[in-house]
Amino acid sequence: MYDSVGKATFDASLDMLKPRGTLVLFGRASGAVESFDPAILGDKGSLFFTRPVLFDYISDPGEYRAAADALFDGMKRGVIIPAVNARYALVDVAKAHADLESGRTTGSLVLIP
Repeated sequence: MYDSVGKATFDASLDMLKPRGTLVLFGRASGAVESFDPAILGDKGSLFFTRPVLFDYISDPGEYRAAADALFDGMKRGVIIPAVNARYALVDVAKAHADLESGRTTGSLVLIP
């Protein structure tokens, strides 16, 4: 399970996992997760929890370039397909921001010049 929201969804994210499942918390849009007793991971089925930080994985320009190249190669080959669920004219950028902030959108938003 990947969770980019954090505080507001942390408990529900743990509850969605099957035994030996892994929760990857990679963001905190709703705030930082409070400290928790690691025993809860065992109580819920020997769960795994990690909090990766991007810059620990791409700490130098060569790693960054290799990761970017792999991403764009995957997109070119159709292995990675971005979810673009809304397109807005650049003049409607305020509406795009309002829709994003209100939670009325999912996936990526694209601004068209």
